[in-house]
Amino acid sequence: MSQRPSEFTSEDNLVPSLMVLTFTTGVIDAVSFVGLGHVFTANMTGNVVFIGFALAGAQGVSIARSLVALVAFGGGALLGGRLVSGLARASARHLAIASASEAASLTMAAGLALGRMGLPPTSIAYVLITLTAFAMGLRNSIVRKLGVSDVTTTVLTLTITGLAADSSVAGGNNPRSGRRMISVVAMLGGAFLGALLLREWGFTPPLAVAALLAGAVAIHVAIAARDAPQQ
Repeated sequence: MSQRPSEFTSEDNLVPSLMVLTFTTGVIDAVSFVGLGHVFTANMTGNVVFIGFALAGAQGVSIARSLVALVAFGGGALLGGRLVSGLARASARHLAIASASEAASLTMAAGLALGRMGLPPTSIAYVLITLTAFAMGLRNSIVRKLGVSDVTTTVLTLTITGLAADSSVAGGNNPRSGRRMISVVAMLGGAFLGALLLREWGFTPPLAVAALLAGAVAIHVAIAARDAPQQ
C-alpha cells in the first residue's frame, strides 16, 4: 500500500525556500522604493513612517502611494488569512499557493512595466504598487502561519535583534544564527540586484527575476510536499 504524501512542513525543509523568498523581498522593495517614488510594497513599517513624514510636510514622500500599498498589502494578508482560517498551522500547500500567486502578480507587473525606465505614469505606478503589495501581503500571512522560527521573509528587525541579543557576547548560545545571517544576506543581495537591474534596464528585469524565483519556490514546494512520505 503506497504512503500518503506529507505536508512537508518541517523547518529544515522549508527554510531554503523561505530564504529564496527573502531574496525576492529585497528585489521588490528595491523596485518600489527606488523606482516608484519612496514607497515600500513589502515593508509596511516604512509606509506608516512615510505617512507620518508627509503629514509633517516632508518632501519626496506620498501619502496616497503609501496608503495604496498598505491597503493592497492588507487585502493580500486578508486573503491569506482566509486560506488558513481555523488551522493551527499553514501547510506547504498554502506556501505553494501563495508563491504561485506572487509569481502571477509579479509577472503581470513585469508585463505592464515592459520597456519603462524612470518613474512611470501615476496610473501605472499605482497598479504596480497594488500588484506587488498584494502579493507580499498574501505571502506574509502564509509565512507567518507556517511559524518557522526567525524567518519572516519580509522584515529583519527581530532577526537582527535576535542575532545580537542571543549572541555569545550577550551571554547567549547563538541559536539559529546561521539562518538569521542568511536572511540578512539574502535581503541585502536581493536589494542590490533589484536596484542594479532597475537602474540599468528598467522595471521589467527585476520584476521578472522576482516572478521566476517565486514560481520556482511554488513548484519546488508543491513537488516536495507531494513526494515526501507521511511521517
